[in-house]
Amino acid sequence: MLSYVLDRFKSSIVVLFVVSFITFFVLMIIPGNPAQLILGTDATPEAIAELHAAMGLDRPLYQQYLSWLLDLLKLDMGRSYVYGESVTVLIARSIPVTFSISIFAMILAVFIAFLFGMISAIKKNSIADYFSRSIMQLGAAIPSFWIGMVFIVYFGVKLKILPVSGFVPIEQSFAGFVKSITLPSVVLAIGEVGTLLRIIRSSMLDSLKQDYMDMARVKGLSAGKIYIKYALRGALTAPLTIIGMQFAKLAGGTVVIETIFALPGLGRLVLTAVEHRDIVLLQGLVMFITAMVIIITLFVDISVMFLNPRIKKFQQGEL
Repeated sequence: MLSYVLDRFKSSIVVLFVVSFITFFVLMIIPGNPAQLILGTDATPEAIAELHAAMGLDRPLYQQYLSWLLDLLKLDMGRSYVYGESVTVLIARSIPVTFSISIFAMILAVFIAFLFGMISAIKKNSIADYFSRSIMQLGAAIPSFWIGMVFIVYFGVKLKILPVSGFVPIEQSFAGFVKSITLPSVVLAIGEVGTLLRIIRSSMLDSLKQDYMDMARVKGLSAGKIYIKYALRGALTAPLTIIGMQFAKLAGGTVVIETIFALPGLGRLVLTAVEHRDIVLLQGLVMFITAMVIIITLFVDISVMFLNPRIKKFQQGEL
């Protein structure tokens, strides 16, 4: 187990290094002068050249990369051109917003997907199964931005029961916090339910066909114990992996939803960095999101190993 974690840690370091290399050089060779963007079109060539040199952009690219990498190891991601603040501070300020809606959305999506996915598998080809598969299709087919606009018009403008923009920190008002993340979280959950429900249904159907399920029925175990303790546990591997991937995707920045609901999260930061060609901010965001995805993936893999002993033995070379 420890050797597996160490191997994954080593590979993660390699991935981070490769991503840092690609991110830095691809963004730096994009046409356009950051100094020109900061000073505007009315700036004189002398002022642009002076700022260009002050930002260290006149040095060779490899020197800029090494300097940036060393600062990155010290958790210093530089200063944003647009905001004039530390990138680390900007990211830390945005994390609670994105993580709040992502966690709430995943909890809601997991609850709905497991509930309908299990019922759909147990009652195969029944009305409940057809209803669950309809939810699966709708969740995957309807664009999130359209659902978001419908929710804003109906719940925010017509009924006026939930705010349609902004974020209220939990320490400021718990009720306000819940209200501010409800609509965006529900919209995100709807988009994730379809994929997760399909995986849970297929995994449960496969688990129900296994020999140990026949043994459990022969022993006369209750339906709850058969489906929860045996069938569901055997079907958790694929859903957990998908849940980890979905959460990593959401936590990495929900650009469309955060833009629609005017939420100051990581997605909005990414959009601002791209629009204004804020290279320093974009580099920091890419590295942070990459590191976060790696950590979440590693956590999910370890969790799956604990839940499924066969995978653990395979990783240890016993199978």
